Amino acid sequence: MTEYLIYFNQQWVGDHTEEWFRGRGPLARAVVAEMKAAGVYVFAGGLEEEGPVYSADTTSGTLVMTDGPYVETKEWLGGFALVDVADDEAAKMWAGKVAEACGWAHEVRRFKPQPRAE
Repeated sequence: MTEYLIYFNQQWVGDHTEEWFRGRGPLARAVVAEMKAAGVYVFAGGLEEEGPVYSADTTSGTLVMTDGPYVETKEWLGGFALVDVADDEAAKMWAGKVAEACGWAHEVRRFKPQPRAE
């Protein structure tokens, strides 16, 4: 099995009413339940838009920890799901289900294989 990240940037969500978002919640929770039943679920969650953001930067040779966004950007990660599936086709199928449930685009990326313990 291979782990895949299914994710979206917050800016892909678009402008919707609170009622629209309330209607999407049960659909998204149903897909998560389906992932769990299929045995592919590892983790899923949305990130807080207004919550704290921290940056750890060692490019100067010294660790500098700062509050707030680490770069001026127009996009940021809004949420993700991590699934453990057999192949790309299975990952794309789950990404499609998540995108349909949420109502906005998602991307899929395969994780590099974990090194074997020696």
